[in-house]
Amino acid sequence: MSIDSKLIKELEERRSTANAAGGQSKLDKRHEKGLMAARERLVYFFDEGTYQELGMHATHACTRFGLEKKELPYDGVVCATGFVDGRPVAAYSQDFTIGGGALGRIHAKKICDLMTLAHDVGMPVVSINDSGGARIQEGVDSLSGYGQVFFKNVYLSGVVPQVAIIAGPCAGGAAYSPALADFIIMTENNSNMFICGPDVIKSATGEQASLDQFASASAHASVSGNIHLIAKDDKHAMDLAARLLSFLPSNNIQDPDHDLSKEILVTDDPQMDELVPSSSKEPINVHQVIDLLVDDQDFFEIMPDFAKNIVTGFARVSGVTVGIVANQPTVRAGTLDIDSSDKGARFIRTCNIYNVPILTLVDVPGFMPGLAQERGGIIRHGAKMLFAYAAATVPKITLIMRKAYGGAYLAMCSADMGADMVLAWPTAEIAVMGAEGAVNVLFRKELKDAEDPAKRAKELAEEYRIEFASPYQAAANAMITDVIKPSESKRAVALALRTTLSKRDTRPPKKHGNIPL
Repeated sequence: MSIDSKLIKELEERRSTANAAGGQSKLDKRHEKGLMAARERLVYFFDEGTYQELGMHATHACTRFGLEKKELPYDGVVCATGFVDGRPVAAYSQDFTIGGGALGRIHAKKICDLMTLAHDVGMPVVSINDSGGARIQEGVDSLSGYGQVFFKNVYLSGVVPQVAIIAGPCAGGAAYSPALADFIIMTENNSNMFICGPDVIKSATGEQASLDQFASASAHASVSGNIHLIAKDDKHAMDLAARLLSFLPSNNIQDPDHDLSKEILVTDDPQMDELVPSSSKEPINVHQVIDLLVDDQDFFEIMPDFAKNIVTGFARVSGVTVGIVANQPTVRAGTLDIDSSDKGARFIRTCNIYNVPILTLVDVPGFMPGLAQERGGIIRHGAKMLFAYAAATVPKITLIMRKAYGGAYLAMCSADMGADMVLAWPTAEIAVMGAEGAVNVLFRKELKDAEDPAKRAKELAEEYRIEFASPYQAAANAMITDVIKPSESKRAVALALRTTLSKRDTRPPKKHGNIPL
């Protein structure tokens, strides 16, 4: 006996209705703007043939002010699971062609059910946000739905990676779900994210501001620091999400996908020696150092447009997946300030959650001085770096390239802050402060009485570097594992990473530490 053809026909019709989304005219308009439909994004994201939709037939009869009811196919959000580079991933995509992608009760339930599944089986969650906000017609049910989604975001935090993509409007309370994710990717055009729009800002404060000033991808990437990456379009956003996940395990119990079959370089790299300027006052571009350290010069930088005085990102060193935190001397001399401390600390904690070893490259003259920094809370923000490194239990390898002064030396993961191995170039200077500053403090009277104060100050500075700031002084006190030539860096770092991969660090039982926020 075969199944009733009417039932098959009904199923096909329901699927056809769902695939039509908000209608062909709306889909055509999206395509004209270079935008993908909600379901198209997920089909593109997942490996071919692995897309499996959840809740296609879930819907809700939305009463519009008691006057009429409007059926919303799949309640405006497409939820699915599939495989990305062979690994299972859960993802949802809000559909702006269905009621503006507004969130209602069933819409929220579908998202929460998907996140519960992701938690239970241990797979990442990717959210594609493209919504007009809360569904006003549902009143408090919409607010309740947002609360349930936020709760799930926090429940999953630290368990499975969460990547949020802003591919359209994301306003008001809707912005807080992406903000609770591990990473945010935002498309360059056709998207915005804000709590209060221009009209509300003008009404409340009298200020006139366009969306480009505070809600665009550019503003969030470079000024507010709310997002991590900018994508050219929807496809690029999905590609970035896939690449990001390739550096992370599926959950906090697993390790990243290390390729330990890759051979460790045994020869020196003279290019690294050539990168180091003869003068300590001449900056070195840390991106060039990173390119020579990582495999195939393949460095996936995170937050490249925000707080550029510190560089963060993922790479592989002789097959070992690592998170890199590096001072950038070409920007603000590589000092640590409020924004760079926040950026670094957040990245360090993310690496620690997902068992990614951390490689720290140090060339830091100190914390940024200035009234604005002090009044802005540099003490509180700088302490986040100290907290993040001290709390991290993953393998931590530190390479001191040149300057490592004062509290910033500690904040960049010194041995005392829990580094498993600390390597230093002969050019490293480890001291309470720079030689010139130290001489002015220690030898003020002698300089005052000298025939040529400038010449004498220079002589004393060189003596200070040799006697007090030399890496051999720190090595003599067992604060440095080894002093190496720059050309030996890749081999030394690779061996250190391989050696420490089996690290186990047990901490006292507690709910969590109290990081200074």
